[in-house]
Amino acid sequence: MMKAYYLGLKFAFSYFSILPIKFSNTDDLSTKPVLSSMLFFFPLVGLVLGLLTIGIYTLLEPLAWYGALLSAVAYMMLYGFLHMEAVIDVADALYASHSGKDAYDIIKEPTVGAMGVLYAVATVLLKLAGITYLLMHNYLWEFVSILVISRLSLLLLFYVHDFRSTFATKLKHSLSKTIMLLSFGLFSILCMFFVSNFSVLLLTGLVLALCISYSLKHKLGFINGDVLGASLEFVELILFNMVVLLWL
Repeated sequence: MMKAYYLGLKFAFSYFSILPIKFSNTDDLSTKPVLSSMLFFFPLVGLVLGLLTIGIYTLLEPLAWYGALLSAVAYMMLYGFLHMEAVIDVADALYASHSGKDAYDIIKEPTVGAMGVLYAVATVLLKLAGITYLLMHNYLWEFVSILVISRLSLLLLFYVHDFRSTFATKLKHSLSKTIMLLSFGLFSILCMFFVSNFSVLLLTGLVLALCISYSLKHKLGFINGDVLGASLEFVELILFNMVVLLWL
């Protein structure tokens, strides 16, 4: 069982980041304990990527706003733009559905459309601006907490939704209520030590994730991994700007 937890920890970082993780040929990553452990440690990925981003910013801080901007870009590179790609696919599918096309067929196409690119560019610009502003004003733990919250919100979405995706469905069946609550409890308590308003951010993030995912489900007619990724991006984007507008 301990090996399953360890494999799940490694799988979380290998799947949701570009950090170099190696597996042996005998490692079976498809078992329920491994996938359950992977989801449990998913918020830890956000925590570690956030700390790495802060480390980069600490080194680049003499460059002022430019150092903060480079650090913000580094964060997005650390997760391989995985969730940003989902924004492109979801935007293309939404606009395709308006013209009567099958949204699921469009979202699975390897090519991207003009609207997807435009939405992704707008999202990237706003996220970079929000992260840069937070770093420059020393809201470092608020930044890290938002990365944890966005990933906790996906655990909730896995629990409440049914998916038109084989892998997402398998992850849902691997996530028990106990594992989800343990992950929420562990990472919430950890973040509360550093961010006094963490509970407000967490509640807001969860409500946003539910609203965004149900809205996309209503418009597309389904939920898959791309919808989850887009939800994560929009939760982070809104929370970054919420802290900028209300905290500062």
